[in-house]
Parts: sequence; structure tokens; C-alpha cells
Amino acid sequence: MDKFTTLTGVAAPLNIVNIDTDAIIPKQYLKTIARTGLGKGLFSEMRYNEDGSENPDFVLNKPAYRNAKILVAGDNFGCGSSREHAPWALLDFGITCVISTSFADIFYNNCFQNGILPAKVSKEDLAKLMDDAGRGANATLTVDLEKQEITGPDGGVVKFDIEPFRKHCLLNGLDDIGLTMQKGKNIETFEKKTADARPWM
Repeated sequence: MDKFTTLTGVAAPLNIVNIDTDAIIPKQYLKTIARTGLGKGLFSEMRYNEDGSENPDFVLNKPAYRNAKILVAGDNFGCGSSREHAPWALLDFGITCVISTSFADIFYNNCFQNGILPAKVSKEDLAKLMDDAGRGANATLTVDLEKQEITGPDGGVVKFDIEPFRKHCLLNGLDDIGLTMQKGKNIETFEKKTADARPWM
């Protein structure tokens, strides 16, 4: 998993509450267990018309936001089913930070397992960041995980909270497997002792 330290990029405003995981990546894209290629399905029911053409009114189809790396979203982002394809789709599109006032628990946990920072801010600060994100190509934010700060295009700073353990894991690029591998020597020592003590196993 890639380390998350500091991210500077265009922020896209998605001022909709209760965006569920089916809206993030609809069910027809769940046939794969590969983590790549899902970006094309991200928000597909909003991004595309029934004939498959792009919906020009959807934010990620607008020229200024096609390469957005940050999403500023309404309350309760990622609610609904527990599909891990939702953070996979965001990541494959290029979004590595979602800012909102609240996230559904399972989606929130899945983000950390995939190197995405779900940053929780107050309603007042979200309104400021939503305004910043509405500036199109000038909607560049800098997210500093170490300082737990989001800096807007005019230099304004918003703070966000994150649990120390989750912060440590993101800064060091550690998912559950990575955390386990840090104990590799201890595991090898234990397995050797067990094999020596119980050779029949």
C-alpha cells in the first residue's frame, strides 16, 4: 500500500448527502476481484447517460475536475453495503482523499486498508472547503496528514481529527497484511520453536 503523507491536487465538490456504495460503484461492476479498472465505473449512474455518453453536468466530467485527486462530499459518505470495490474505484480513478463531516463505518475502515484518507471535518469547515472546491481549476487543496491540516487555495487552514493508529498506518503504508509482516521475524521464531517442540505437526 502506498504511503499517504502530503497530497496536493484539485478537489471536486460533490455536495450530496448519503452517497451510498452502490452510487460509488454500482453492482454490475462487482464481478471482478481485481482492484484495477474500476475507475471507469466510479459514479457511473451519475457520470453517464443511458446511451453511455457522458453526462456533462456531472462534476467529474467537467474539464477542471477530470483529474481530481480529492473529493469534498456531503454528510454520511459511503453508506449502504460493505463493498470494498467502492474505495478501489475511487483509488483507480485517482482520488486518494475524501473529505466529509461523516462516513459510514465499514467504508471508513475500508479506506484505510486501501491507502485512502477519509478526513472528517466540521460542518462549518466542510462549507468552506466545498466553496474552495467550487472554483474549478483553481480548486487546489493540500492535505497534510502529519499536521492533520487541509490548506485551501487562499491559504486558509482547516484541521481534521484522526486516530493515532490509523494515522501511523497511512503514513507508513501499512494495511493489515503490512502490519503482520512487520512481525515477520517473531512469527518465524515462533514457528521454528513450535516445529522443534512438536516435530510431528
